Amino acid sequence: MTGFSADFSGAEICASPNFGERVGVSFPDILLLHYTGMPSADGAQAWLCNPESQVSSHYLVHEDGRIVQMVAESHRAWHAGKSNWGGESDINSRSIGIEIANPGHPGGLPPYPEAQISALIELCRDCVERHGIPAERVLAHSDVAPVRKVDPGENFPWGTLYRGGVGHWVDPTPIGGGRYFQRGDEGQPVEALQSMLSIYGYGIEISGHYCEKTEGVVAAFQRHFRPARVDGVADSSTIETLHRLLSKLPRFS
Repeated sequence: MTGFSADFSGAEICASPNFGERVGVSFPDILLLHYTGMPSADGAQAWLCNPESQVSSHYLVHEDGRIVQMVAESHRAWHAGKSNWGGESDINSRSIGIEIANPGHPGGLPPYPEAQISALIELCRDCVERHGIPAERVLAHSDVAPVRKVDPGENFPWGTLYRGGVGHWVDPTPIGGGRYFQRGDEGQPVEALQSMLSIYGYGIEISGHYCEKTEGVVAAFQRHFRPARVDGVADSSTIETLHRLLSKLPRFS
């Protein structure tokens, strides 16, 4: 792909050859956020534009706030991999992918610079407004690929994005005591937890058994919505935060 015009007016163009046609959808309805997980933004940009990598995203946001578009939004970038949300498995076809330059967990989870987050908010707002993407479908890579992926990480400022008009959020319920559920537990309460996570959109089997996958999905939920403790244990803080998020969904409010 060469010579396409930027969909976001503030973006530079650095075309990636790694893209295809959207399948089964005519426009994106998910905005998916990643971190690059590489030591340098320039190295990440080069990799996303390298045909040997077989990966790409629509946008890359550098630490200084510079935004680069690599794939036109009309096309399917290759950023989500094996993933699932709301019963849909081809997340690449349904989404706009944004890579955020940050070394991530391999680099010790450094903070995201203010200039970068400000630029990201502007980009995200433009994307969701143009495509009518619902707030609750602004997601982390870890949301659609629990266990397999952990980006953009538990230090990503989702609350700041929400206050800037992007995404779905409630202030997490404080961590405290009370009953909790963890791997190995079984029964109706576990089934109810799995059902709530599934209703929100997570790909999870409703089995009543708190298995390794359930633990991974709970950890993914915590990483996005209750990041103070990411352990895969469904404590009262996690469950109450999930309840409150569900109650704020348009179909329940």
